[in-house]
Amino acid sequence: MSHSDNGQGNGRTYPGFKGKIGRTFRSSEPWWPPRTAAPKESPNVVVVLADDIGFSDWGCYGSELSTPNIDRLAASGAQFVNYHSTPLCSPTRAALMTGRNPHSVGMGYVANLDPGFPGYTAVLPENQPTMAEVFRANGYSTFMLGKWHLTRDSECSEAGDKSSWPLQRGFDEFYGFLDPMTNLHHPHRLYDGNSVVQTDRYEPGYYLTDDLTDRAVSMIKATKTANPDKPFFMYFAHGAVHAPLHAKREDIARHMGKYGIGWDALREQRLARQKELDVVARDTVLPPRNAEPGEEVQVWDELPAEVQNLFARYMEVYAAMVESIDQSVGRLMQTLEQLGELDNTVIIVTSDNGASREGQAQGASNYQRGVLPEPGKRALGEDSLRFDLEHIDDIGGPNTWPHYPRGWAMACNTPFRLYKTTTFAGGHRVPFVVGLPERLRAEASGLRRQYVHVVDVLPTLVDLLNLRMPAERHGLAADPMDGQSFARALRSIDAQVGRDEQYYECIGNRAYYKDGWEVVTKRVPSTPFSEEKWALYNLEEDPTQLNDLSDRHPERVKEMVEAWEKAAWDNQVFPLYEGDGIWQLIRPEWEKVLSRPVRLLPGTPTTERYRTLQLLNGRSFQVVVDWSYFHGDEGVVFAHGGQESGYVLYVEDNRLHFVENYGSQMIELPSVELPSTSQQVVVEFNAREASKWHISLHVDGEVAVEDHEVPRIIGYVPFEGIDVGIDRRSPVSWELYERRGPFPFTGEITAVTYIPGELSGDSNEKVLERHLAMGTAYE
Repeated sequence: MSHSDNGQGNGRTYPGFKGKIGRTFRSSEPWWPPRTAAPKESPNVVVVLADDIGFSDWGCYGSELSTPNIDRLAASGAQFVNYHSTPLCSPTRAALMTGRNPHSVGMGYVANLDPGFPGYTAVLPENQPTMAEVFRANGYSTFMLGKWHLTRDSECSEAGDKSSWPLQRGFDEFYGFLDPMTNLHHPHRLYDGNSVVQTDRYEPGYYLTDDLTDRAVSMIKATKTANPDKPFFMYFAHGAVHAPLHAKREDIARHMGKYGIGWDALREQRLARQKELDVVARDTVLPPRNAEPGEEVQVWDELPAEVQNLFARYMEVYAAMVESIDQSVGRLMQTLEQLGELDNTVIIVTSDNGASREGQAQGASNYQRGVLPEPGKRALGEDSLRFDLEHIDDIGGPNTWPHYPRGWAMACNTPFRLYKTTTFAGGHRVPFVVGLPERLRAEASGLRRQYVHVVDVLPTLVDLLNLRMPAERHGLAADPMDGQSFARALRSIDAQVGRDEQYYECIGNRAYYKDGWEVVTKRVPSTPFSEEKWALYNLEEDPTQLNDLSDRHPERVKEMVEAWEKAAWDNQVFPLYEGDGIWQLIRPEWEKVLSRPVRLLPGTPTTERYRTLQLLNGRSFQVVVDWSYFHGDEGVVFAHGGQESGYVLYVEDNRLHFVENYGSQMIELPSVELPSTSQQVVVEFNAREASKWHISLHVDGEVAVEDHEVPRIIGYVPFEGIDVGIDRRSPVSWELYERRGPFPFTGEITAVTYIPGELSGDSNEKVLERHLAMGTAYE
């Protein structure tokens, strides 16, 4: 290509271009526009975030489980034994991504509510750069796999505001899910970038952790093939080991019979191992079983033998999931090693919070039953236990949605008290391992005992790798990070780091750490905050929080509680969440559009979970099927949900069948003989009674089934949306799926229309109205 001088010196010109491009140079000198490039030999960075892993769950932290890859990183790098997350998933992810305290960036709770308060907006602020944006600004490729959970649930649909989705928050590529959890055998809704992955069914043996790892390996290979000098940042946020507890059958089999010893003995064994490994001090005392109201753990030896066998099965599945995370880490390490990049990569592996007690006292093969109480029965009573015993061999497989009893969470958090969501150590003291390139290690590897917090991770990476921290985002000045670098602790075992204070808050539970001391309180919903007692612990002498010193040091308690309150005001923690569920009832006015009637055409992709729930939650509704049915047509007419819970209408052998899956308990209405032709079917769901539906079927205007009572599905399930003419992915009816697969309808469906009706007395809106009326009565 020829260049000419346009009288403006030696600047390059192009035909038809009126000005000068770039700097002045001789016409024979090549020119390229400026670009941001990472400094030469910048290391890759991989951050692996497991979900709900307890402090003692990896081998290097005292577990009996085989985690050789994570242990290898710990042995050659830095293993922290006094690292703290927040007590909950979304807040930890927000703090990790921004280096700021979670409430200060609007993520004081999970991204599944939006009560209208600044600390709980469930969306990251526009001005704050994320970790991905920091790395991208420094010339890195940026990849994300797995669970995001930093987008409001009302924004997760195709029509949602995508400004808080991974690609819009700094990632070049994203493959995973936006929700808090998913089915690991049949994921309900995966995204590839901004697009929903469309599939009718998963291949036999599909497992999400393997799929995510395959994609992660592909991303690494592709970028290093395209440009071996360009570093990458990868954020791999596992769905494991969050509920549902799903694992491959062969992995579960390796653990059969290992957990009959029970959680009491397992705690003792893990603590002994922790002392051998020097993870905890030799004089560490194991707390008694958790006994706080609502958190109690049963004595293992007092359980009937068949119940012990059932409970052990849950832990076998959990163990298989933990090891699957390590296998995933191993595959990443192997890929990096094959590419000659392992010693050029910083690898962090940690957890978002402590082990979870969501399975309550006895767990469940479908833990949605814990939030789907049948009228007149305890959510997880004798009937549920008997059901689980009868299906014990299925637990962990694709036709279950299980969670373990909280006794196992207690054991996983050894030696600390309580669980996820609490501000005692079991909720937020978690494993944290860093593998480092040899050139970044100043001395031998080993245990680090410095107090560090999740908000410190981004500042540490910025410091360690000499990254440029963006001062603004989208033209808005960024706030300074709250975290402090602990890079010195990576280079030196005994290095002092700057953090000596930190606040905690989760669902009204609070704590404040300062100079080795901590005050902590556990929220009792709907009780006066002024009546709460703050306990005081000297963590240097009493890391397991056994000896409350508040009566001996009232001035220290007063000082630290005041420090907590100041931090709360500074970080948008107020108004404090009561812990009584009211905030979950408060939703923005604009969401009302989501409860308008919707007409679904054949071929419509599966609808998104939250948007779909607005059509039926807390209300009566109708489903109108317009079709041209002829004898011999068969298949699914519509389906909503999967193995977690749902309902399906299908035709087989010229009969119309309606089946409800209520937490894996199948309820079938009387089937209906269809006429030779039909133009319309209407299914009425009447919610006139609390926790019940009264269902009627109408065929061409004639009543076919009238007022059939079934339990009402409530809460945040069904997790899968609505399908028309097929039942995609996880099926509502496993028995039907085994016989017919997704069972696409062979006839002609014109449309399926959902028509929301009257609100029921127990709807969120009606309950909130009553609470507001009670509140204003005292004004």
